[in-house]
Amino acid sequence: MRHLSYLAVLAFCLLGSGWLEVVLRVRVYRRWRRLLLALAPTVLVFVVWDLAAIAAGHWTFDAEQMTGIRFGSLPLEELLFFVVVPIAAILAFEAVRTVTRWKAGDE
Repeated sequence: MRHLSYLAVLAFCLLGSGWLEVVLRVRVYRRWRRLLLALAPTVLVFVVWDLAAIAAGHWTFDAEQMTGIRFGSLPLEELLFFVVVPIAAILAFEAVRTVTRWKAGDE
């Protein structure tokens, strides 16, 4: 089961923040185009950065804690990290906005 450790942490991040979508109705997933626009540059920049760090030998991954699925030299879990963590942050931000009725962005 150790090979699922990284995925378990990512699942916990989604579960730990995902309830905000339902309970506080923050509408992050409902506004999926906006979410994709927020995720795209983040994922792109960090994937390129990670690939460069891996190629230079500055960054490695513990194979025992990974599924073994890779996209080139980038493990699946690392790619998911660049999606899951920003989603959790956006959910938290929108939850604070909802509770405080703070206006931000185009609203």
